[in-house]
Amino acid sequence: MSETGIYVYAVSRGLPHDAVTRALGVDGAAVRVLEECGLAAVVSTVNLADFGEEALQRNLEDLGWLESTARAHHGVIDSVAASAVTLPLRLVTVYRTDQRVRDVLRERNEEFTQALDRITGRTEWGVKGYADPQEFSSSGATGDDPAGARPGTSYLLRRRAERHTEEEARQEAAACAQRIDTELCDIAATRHLHPPQDPQLSGHQGWMILNGAYLVDDKRAEDFRTAVAGLTALRPGIRLQLTGPWAPYSFATEEESWTGC
Repeated sequence: MSETGIYVYAVSRGLPHDAVTRALGVDGAAVRVLEECGLAAVVSTVNLADFGEEALQRNLEDLGWLESTARAHHGVIDSVAASAVTLPLRLVTVYRTDQRVRDVLRERNEEFTQALDRITGRTEWGVKGYADPQEFSSSGATGDDPAGARPGTSYLLRRRAERHTEEEARQEAAACAQRIDTELCDIAATRHLHPPQDPQLSGHQGWMILNGAYLVDDKRAEDFRTAVAGLTALRPGIRLQLTGPWAPYSFATEEESWTGC
């Protein structure tokens, strides 16, 4: 008989008993809830032949396996978050038994309670900002050759002008990003800045100047959307992409307590 483990998707509070009855988790497993000390862990049973430590080292290098697992993981979290405040946990958090999961809920009760308090009534919104290098490049710096300059000198002068122009353009784009972030922070409860994405991953050309996650009170969600729309017109060459609302993945710092065993 195959050895099994308990895959944990999220910690929730006030979760209706029927919130996960139709949800399917990783590997198509049924999702259920384990309760302890006023908290609920959303879990499913998995085969350790696929989710044990050695198997994970192999499977996490399989992009197809990783994509399907991540899709199921986030699908469960989004389903639960629609019914109750939900603290997402990291991908592939696996424990040996139901009892061990309940033990962690009890041992980390204060930490998880504080995290849930912080995100209650709030959702995450993502804002990505892009700058068009052509729009930001100054047309004034042409790098014209001085009269009588030698070909080699002319080339070096043009290259210096080009570098100077791009540096100024990037500085201006960064200043626009800072202004956008500052105005959005005036509305959001807090925010987390992610590193810029590679254009091959983001699918967008140009400079990525902002990759932010903003935790916004639900009652201010419309204000936040309106602000993003208005900031898009801050300057020609600026493009903003708004996504959400999401479960607060970027603000679930207490998930580090769930290291599995």
